[in-house]
Amino acid sequence: MFISFEGIDGSGKTTQARHLAGVLSARGHEVVLTREPGGSDGAEAIRRLLVEGATDRWSPETELLLFNAARRDHLERVIEPARARGAFIVSDRFADSTRVYQGATRGDLRQLVDRLHTLVIGREPDRTFVIDMDPDVALTRGLARQSGEDRFEEFGLPFQNKLRQGFLALARDFPDRIRVIDGMADLATVAARVEAAL
Repeated sequence: MFISFEGIDGSGKTTQARHLAGVLSARGHEVVLTREPGGSDGAEAIRRLLVEGATDRWSPETELLLFNAARRDHLERVIEPARARGAFIVSDRFADSTRVYQGATRGDLRQLVDRLHTLVIGREPDRTFVIDMDPDVALTRGLARQSGEDRFEEFGLPFQNKLRQGFLALARDFPDRIRVIDGMADLATVAARVEAAL
C-alpha cells in the first residue's frame, strides 16, 4: 500500500508516519518511509528552496511548480520502484498538501493544481490519514521545533486555520481514500486510531 499522512504544520503527522512505518516493519513488511517535499536526492534539494527563507520568497504559482518538480523526482526514484517490488510506502505528505497549500490557501489555484497533478504525477495514495488538531496548539508546537524549515508556520494562525479547513474539505471530497484522525491526544492514542482506521 501507498499511505500518506497529511495535516497542518505541527499536527503530529511526521510522528505518526514514523510510528506506523515501525509497526508495519515489525510485522515483517518492507516499508519505505519517506516525505514531501523530499524523499529523493533531487527532491530534497528542491525542499530547501521551498521550506526555508522569507514567506514572500515565492509566488504560489512558483511554489506549485517547484512542488511538482520535487514530487515527480520522488515518484520516479522512490515511490514507483517501491510499489513495483511490493513494499509499503509511508509518506509524510503527498499531493493533498499541494491541493490545500497552493490550491486553496496560498492562491485560488485548485484547477491548476489538479491539471498539473494529472499531467505529471497521476498517482494517488491508497489511503491518506489527515491528523486533525487545534491550529493554535499545532502552530505552537511547530514553531517550538525551531527546525529552520518554518517558512509556512510563519504565515501565522489565520493561515493554519485555513489549512485545517482545507484538509477537512478535502476529506469530504475523497471519502473513499481519506480518513480524518483526531490528533488531540497522546501519541499512543492517535497511533491506535490510525491503525484501527487502516
